[in-house]
Amino acid sequence: MNELLGRVFSFEKTVFPDSRELFGKLSSEGQSPKALMISCADSRIVPEQIMQAEPGELFVCRNAGNMVPSYATMNGGVSSTVEYAVVALGVRDIIVCGHSDCGAMKALAAPEEPKGMPNVVAWLKHGAAAEHVISSCSPHMHGDERVRAVSLQNIIAQLAHLRTHPSVAAAIARGDMALHGWFVDISAGVVLGLDGDTGQFVPMREDRALPVALPAATRVAAEPYYAEAAE
Repeated sequence: MNELLGRVFSFEKTVFPDSRELFGKLSSEGQSPKALMISCADSRIVPEQIMQAEPGELFVCRNAGNMVPSYATMNGGVSSTVEYAVVALGVRDIIVCGHSDCGAMKALAAPEEPKGMPNVVAWLKHGAAAEHVISSCSPHMHGDERVRAVSLQNIIAQLAHLRTHPSVAAAIARGDMALHGWFVDISAGVVLGLDGDTGQFVPMREDRALPVALPAATRVAAEPYYAEAAE
């Protein structure tokens, strides 16, 4: 048997007994996760480990390249997960988390499409805006520098896609939702956060306020001058 698969017995014999009370509460009362993280499927990125989250605290959606298809372009797993997290679970924070040395971003940044993987090619189109921004604004970038730039820009692109989802747009308008863009540097063990005010990814430090891509605030469209005139 694969050694990894065999570890399930450790969960049954050790992990579960040590957390029996927690799992019992989650079973009887249900889950109330504090955030949704949309991360890459890369095996080196473990959302629960990065967040130091216990069972029931973090709702997770993983896919190649931490993509979020724009609303109505693909009614699939990501869209359904986002909708369920916001509407049913009342999640108030959504994190799009990319990382260094990402295979999906390498493919997106490469001049040629991956061969023999038509589904991957189609999926990567959700990150096309990120690649186009870097190609247009930083045509001099090559190699690892270009991949990293595309990775960061892709986080921004996916956050923009998130805002096209009605459930997210409504929560943002009510002031019930904050959006976050994170980038995990695997080799350095550092997490960068997107500062929405500056557009920069900055190291997250315990002694500083967390950078937020879009803070929670009421954002309903208003036209005060028209209202005054109507009166």
